[in-house]
Parts: sequence; structure tokens; C-alpha cells
Amino acid sequence: MLPDTFDPELTPGAYNAVYTCLRIQPDEKVTVITDTVSQEIAASIAAQLTALGCRWTAFTLEDLAPRPLDGMPQPVLDDMETSHVSIFCVVAQQHELKSRMEMTDVVNRRKMRHAHMVNIEKRIMLEGMRADFLAVDALSVEVRAIAAAATKIRATTAAGTDIVADMNPNYNWLKTSGIISPNKWGNLPGGECFTTPGEVNGTFVIDGVVGDYLCAKYGDLRATPLTIKIVGNRLVAAESSNQELRDEFWAYCHTDENSDRVGEFAIGTNLALKDVIGNILQDEKIPGIHIAFGNPYGAHTGADWYSATHIDVVGRNFNIWADDRQIMRDGKFLITV
Repeated sequence: MLPDTFDPELTPGAYNAVYTCLRIQPDEKVTVITDTVSQEIAASIAAQLTALGCRWTAFTLEDLAPRPLDGMPQPVLDDMETSHVSIFCVVAQQHELKSRMEMTDVVNRRKMRHAHMVNIEKRIMLEGMRADFLAVDALSVEVRAIAAAATKIRATTAAGTDIVADMNPNYNWLKTSGIISPNKWGNLPGGECFTTPGEVNGTFVIDGVVGDYLCAKYGDLRATPLTIKIVGNRLVAAESSNQELRDEFWAYCHTDENSDRVGEFAIGTNLALKDVIGNILQDEKIPGIHIAFGNPYGAHTGADWYSATHIDVVGRNFNIWADDRQIMRDGKFLITV
């Protein structure tokens, strides 16, 4: 059961999710997956589904299995088998990535439209989810075209980031702008273009956030940045004044043989976002560069390797060049759409 009432300030973001991003139709069925922490947000989305007149089923994870999850509960997976759309509105816990992968395996196989709202919070519903996603999509189309034609992309920041990503022409660039299609599920709020790089080399100063469950623990890293070195697409060094952060990040990136390998190279495109808030779901969509170590989402990018982990890292105020063309200066796009 979802709450009967919720903060009406959540409504614009919920409306955006149902009508603009997922474009749900009255004759479709929707699976809503939430947890006790996120029930109010899920209720605001469910209210839009009810107003639309479509069929929907909601599951609260704690009603089905102990947290952290060993796997996605079977009733959720079974319900998804008869749905056109799924919405995952949950705050992640440690070691739950496997359960989310089981869910997205169903999404990918059935080509469902899926909104991935991991670690959603009220502030995100009031900021990133209120974006003009049609404008974000138009920008993302242009960014993807430029990036897909480039042989290399360089990114720098005043904080000390200087990386070069050589592109692999056999890997696809994906657009996840918030307009979600059956071809690729997407995070909400949306706003990024990404690929699996051929090879990344250089220094990345993480003065934004790190991902997965570490994000909730360490938040905004402006005061205690984590500086990492990448050689031949592998993490080879990490330093921070916060030794606990450094050690926990290093351990995460050495979970399996590819956990230290750059699996994602991405450009954020959500124009509604101005600065880091300490939540990876929104912060990775800030205009700029973010990369991730681990799983390359090979089903979509075409990468032929795998990792059981995936952790994003975000910096601030990037300068970006696609080959010799500068497309961003100090965090602002130089692209006209």
C-alpha cells in the first residue's frame, strides 16, 4: 500500500515522469517498485497513473524480502512480465546491484520502458525532475552526434582533472535524455550521453560525488576531493585527505577483475542542474563529464566484457574538447541547438 497523501510539490516532477518521459498510455500496464523511504514519491507518481486511467501494481520491497536484497523478489519480476512500463523508485543499499541487474535483465529482454530512479529524494523531484526534458533531449541529440563522430575527447578542470578518452568506433553512444524508449531504459531525472570508451588515461579529480551506496555515505566531495589516476583504462592510484573514502572506493573498484576498468564515459546534459547536491542520481546529469568503473552496459554499448560492479564518479566545471572542437567551457555548453 502507498500513502494516501503526499506533498503536492512532488506533482510537477511526477507528471513529467508519467507523461513526458515515459509517455504512458491509458491502455498500458505499469509496475511500480518502491521502498519504505521512497513511498511518498512513489505515491505521487501513482496518483498520475491513476489520473491517466492505466493499470498499475505497486510493490514495497520491505514487504517482500529483507534488505539489503540478495536478489529482486520474484513477485516483482513476475509482474514485470506482463507490464509495458516499470518504475524503480528506491534508495539503494549496499550489495544490491545484483538485484537491480535482475530487474533490468527483464527490462532489456522485454524491451520495456523503464524509469530507474535509484536514490530518488524530494529535492531531485523539485529540481532535476522539473527540467524541460524536450530541451534536454534536443541538446542530447546534438551532443551524441558530436561525440560519436570524435576519435578522442579531452576533459580538464581547474581542480586538476586532465583526461583523454580514445573512442572505440565499434561501441555505441547512447542518449538517455529523460525521454525513455523501449530501446534503452533510463535514469530519471535524465540528461546524459554515454559510451564505453576504448581507453582513458589521465587524472580525474572527483570533487563532486562518487556513486552507488558510497554516495549516501560521503555526499558532496568539494571539501575532501578524491584524486584518481587512470592508465590504460584501469584505476592505478587514488588519494584523498579522507582515507576512509579512499580505502572504501579502492576496495569497491577491486571487487572483480574488471571493477577497476572504465566501463562508462559520459557527458551530462540536464540544463536544469547548476551544482552538485550530493546525490549521484541527479549529480551525474550535471553538464560536464562523469565516468564509471565496472559494468559497461555492454548490451547497449556493444562492449564485450563484464563486471558485477558499477560506480560513477563526478567532477565540477569542465572544459571539454571533441577532437579539436571545444564544446564546453567552465561547465557551460558552447553548442547551439
